[in-house]
Amino acid sequence: MDVSTTLASIGRAAKMAAAELAFADSELKKSALINASKYLWDSRSEIMLANSKDIEFGKTKNLSDAMLDRLMLDETRIQSIKDSIQTVADQPEPVGQVLEDWNRPNGLHIQRVRTPLGVVGVIYESRPNVTADAGALCLKAGNAVILRGGSESFNSSNAIHSAMVQGLASVGLPQAAIQLVPTRDRAAVSEMLTMTDYIDVIIPRGGRGLVDLVQREARVPVFAHLEGIVHIYVDASADPQKTFDVVINAKTRRPGICGAAECLLLHKEVGATWGPDLISALISKGVTVHADSTLQNIVGTKLAKDQHWGHEFLDMEIAAKTVNSIDDAIAHIQTYGSQHTDCIMAEGLQAVDLFFERLDSAILMHNASTQFSDGGEFGMGAEIGIATGKMHARGPVGAMQLTSFKYLVRGNGTVRT
Repeated sequence: MDVSTTLASIGRAAKMAAAELAFADSELKKSALINASKYLWDSRSEIMLANSKDIEFGKTKNLSDAMLDRLMLDETRIQSIKDSIQTVADQPEPVGQVLEDWNRPNGLHIQRVRTPLGVVGVIYESRPNVTADAGALCLKAGNAVILRGGSESFNSSNAIHSAMVQGLASVGLPQAAIQLVPTRDRAAVSEMLTMTDYIDVIIPRGGRGLVDLVQREARVPVFAHLEGIVHIYVDASADPQKTFDVVINAKTRRPGICGAAECLLLHKEVGATWGPDLISALISKGVTVHADSTLQNIVGTKLAKDQHWGHEFLDMEIAAKTVNSIDDAIAHIQTYGSQHTDCIMAEGLQAVDLFFERLDSAILMHNASTQFSDGGEFGMGAEIGIATGKMHARGPVGAMQLTSFKYLVRGNGTVRT
């Protein structure tokens, strides 16, 4: 395969599809998604068979158990993907939504309305569900999308993509609205980053290596989805039972997702009382705890090294340390965090207000598991990623975030003096 020629062909087709989708009827897009969700469910056996090939491929690449979990699809997860597509389908139509509406003394009537971005390029690793999430969200927002999945999820992504295309075809929408790059060749990534004639924005979803590559080489605008270096600060006022429940869920439910907790900060009063029991509970669940020197008396901990602070483990590992105050916790997060998701466990509202005010992460949580950092849990049905930048989109990138806007200006023979 000539990657450059293939991507150029895909780009041209996507641009033509985007021009048609920009004014596509809302009910037509909704029907395409509903049908796609049905095709997806009907082909679940084929999808799981394809996924089994990816799991075997992942094992040959020595993927960790947590990464294999990210990759794995079973009937329950396929049901979840189906439900996400259905939820996106049922959401209000974003295209054409009037954001602002005003009259000017000069006689002009002005509206600011939502409009599609055009062609979205999504580059992602491991998680095959992104194929459906990105396809559904981009279609809902009137965009064409070019998907470049990871080599590990190649077979699964192709099987899911087939169902999405059937949904488009069933209502007569252009099948090029959702395209999947048909190669594992890494050259396809570099090619997409320079396709300024065809792609309007790139969304990378993966580890720091991928995101750094995209930000370094992209000539197309980027919605950055950086690694999730997620902190949980346990304040002196925290409720122990709530904290045990939240911290264990945030670390162990699915340790390979970007919302998993990666660093635990204990106020010194907690560290001197019930904090060691919390760390012991994590260890009993199979979590390796890299603890600072103040927590080294806890059986089963390992001494934390410099590289453990600001590290995304994506596995059953976590870093832990004590801090003297909430100010020290905030300073640590500002130094080592990735502005993805951070949480405070506290009953004192003054501490919560300070945490929310001083930190600038895309998502800040209070007494809730960081595993909720997900578009589906925010009511968006799905999300392409958690944008950690500050331009255009921030936090979960759903259908609304995949739109821009334009101004509609109406006069009545109005002239400027």
